[in-house]
Amino acid sequence: MEAKKRFYITTPIYYPSDKLHIGHTYCTVATDAMARYKRLTGCQVMFLTGTDEHGQKIEDKAREAGVTPQQFVDNIVTGPRGILDLWKLMNISNDRFIRTTDDYHVCAIQKIFKKMHDNGDIYKGKYVGKYCKPCESFWTESQLVDGKCPDCGRDVQDAEEEAYFFKLSKYADRVQHLLEDTDFLEPRSRVHEMVNNFIKPGLEDLCVSRTSFTWGIPVDFDPGHVVYVWVDALSNYITALGYDNDKYHDYDTFWPADVHFVGKEIVRFHSIIWPAMLMSLGEPLPKKVFGHGWLLLDGGKMSKSKGNVVDPYILAEMFGVDALRFFLLRTFPFGSDGSFSNEALIQTVNVDLANDLGNLLSRTVSMAGKYFGGTLPELQAEDAEKDAGLVGMASSLRERYEEQMEKFAFQNALAEIFKVIDRANKYIDENAPWVLAKDMEANGPRLARVMYNLLETLRVCGILLTPFIPSSAAEVLRQTGASEANSTWDSAAVWGSLPQDVSVVRGDNLFPRVDAEKALKQLAQAGEAARRAALPDLELEPQLEEKVDFDTFCKSDFRAVKVKDCQPVKKSEKLLRFTLDDGTGTDRQILSGIAKWYKPEDLIGKTLMAIVNLPPRKMMGQESKGMLISAVHTEKGEEALNLLILDDKIPAGAKMC
Repeated sequence: MEAKKRFYITTPIYYPSDKLHIGHTYCTVATDAMARYKRLTGCQVMFLTGTDEHGQKIEDKAREAGVTPQQFVDNIVTGPRGILDLWKLMNISNDRFIRTTDDYHVCAIQKIFKKMHDNGDIYKGKYVGKYCKPCESFWTESQLVDGKCPDCGRDVQDAEEEAYFFKLSKYADRVQHLLEDTDFLEPRSRVHEMVNNFIKPGLEDLCVSRTSFTWGIPVDFDPGHVVYVWVDALSNYITALGYDNDKYHDYDTFWPADVHFVGKEIVRFHSIIWPAMLMSLGEPLPKKVFGHGWLLLDGGKMSKSKGNVVDPYILAEMFGVDALRFFLLRTFPFGSDGSFSNEALIQTVNVDLANDLGNLLSRTVSMAGKYFGGTLPELQAEDAEKDAGLVGMASSLRERYEEQMEKFAFQNALAEIFKVIDRANKYIDENAPWVLAKDMEANGPRLARVMYNLLETLRVCGILLTPFIPSSAAEVLRQTGASEANSTWDSAAVWGSLPQDVSVVRGDNLFPRVDAEKALKQLAQAGEAARRAALPDLELEPQLEEKVDFDTFCKSDFRAVKVKDCQPVKKSEKLLRFTLDDGTGTDRQILSGIAKWYKPEDLIGKTLMAIVNLPPRKMMGQESKGMLISAVHTEKGEEALNLLILDDKIPAGAKMC
């Protein structure tokens, strides 16, 4: 017996965010569709996804939440409505799920790091440069865009610490050849970006350890360091197969990966850093990296930090999981950005699923039941003139569909299916079964042939829709009377696989039509409720009723001040000591009870507001000349202070009025 062809496909491992959105779902649904397609064709598939759980962001968020980093990620991954719940909801058929906190992965990463160190590709040095905490990315000054992170557009911070470096520059020529002279990276538009933006300007060695936080995998031969998140995260693709661990034993079976599906924002890591790491380890490279586009909302990438996320739970509950899966892959070309809107989702459900597919299935099964009691009788031979169009399109559909699926052109593959569905609906109008049924004695065999051709078309389409809408496709096959034997990949290419005396099974309407106005109103209400729920539980200080006359107010001298230095006050948990430029040429010292809410190093260079004509007073034995202005409120039962931070363009000493 011929061995099954093996196929290994991965999503990126997702960063545990406390707000999952439709963008997270997009890549995973596409990967799931590809995995299901390959299983349908007879391949032995390994579909891997998981979570990337280390790093400074997680450590900071856990501290803010008052829990350990492990508790923080556990809640998001395995807790209610967490990542595992979302993948279950979306009917994701992953074969394996890796967490970078898994013991076997931790041990394997330590071995991988030491291998690259021992072969001379990792060395100790000092990192000085720019760091984007949200992206966990290091950048040179020249790589910044308008002084901000080129990936997410947010502020970067100066970073300086002892670190280990990977000799990425050593592999620049080999990686450039890989990108330019092979089809390793697709779409090809990504190649130009990688080569011209990162390799040709000079590929710098990569910082691969950190000492400024502890939530990571320790470098076992230098415990002060933790492995930098991208070495940790990227290696999951091989550790999940058993590389350098005894948990699994699939490495020789499935590696190299057939394709890594990744968002375009992490193409750099997968197409430059990951191949170089594998070259250092002496391991085979994945066959392909495919960088898909973003789902855009109001012209920008969906992001919790931007407050423009779309909740997949709400959409799935309102429209159904299969409808949401279908919309994501029918509407947007996988390699390009796509603009998400609720209106487009509703239109897709109503036109493609309700009007075209759902209506075709409902009409066909209903007519077969009405005219023949649900079981077709003796058939008339095909009518070459009337049947050839539909039969020709349906019988050759699998070939056209396969061509598009092999290119990851999900939108085009679905377009091919719906050309046939559209043709079948026209076929009904052309043959007018209700007219044929008026004279069953004369037209019964012809009517049965029409019904058979429609059922057979639905069978072929149902098989090929299985990767996209698995539950609904199974219902299409059930209602049309298809058996397990004629619901296979091979049978999709064989016209006439249904028995001629096939019996249909009536079922519920597959995709009810959506009331657009009502649905949009419900979505707007759900979005507003989610927005309000995300707001902190605030209590504001009541406004004072006592009036202050204008002349008294004018005696208060509010000035812009620049923070030159900020240090904690010894023996005080509340106070920070600020050294300020107030525009007079003489430094001003102010003490502020703000330590609970700010790190001193984060305030240096900021422009604040102070009242400078208060009488000096002693605090913890030190003199404070003035007061910094803060907003005070109660958040979730505890007092919170926020310094009033001004635009840096305002000069020190500028009077506030």
